[in-house]
Amino acid sequence: MTHYIAIVEDAGPDHAVGVWFPDLPGCFSAGDNLDDALRNAPEALELYLEDFITEGKPLPTARSLTELKNDPDVAEDIKTYMVAVIELPTRAHAAE
Repeated sequence: MTHYIAIVEDAGPDHAVGVWFPDLPGCFSAGDNLDDALRNAPEALELYLEDFITEGKPLPTARSLTELKNDPDVAEDIKTYMVAVIELPTRAHAAE
């Protein structure tokens, strides 16, 4: 089971909820509310990793929450925003 830590930014009711992955630069998702954003996140993860999977490349290493807390580029975001663990969908694993 492959999963990645996501940062969830909820800027309030007048804004979309954003989700991004510190270990996957450029991989992000969003939704009208927290539930939608978390529901959309696995698809964003799958689409981002699709080329890795189809080309047989190793997936980017997923760091633990402790490792991310020790990364100065991410530590402040972890303190400020919610964190979620997003699993790579099973259908993406089947392509590996």
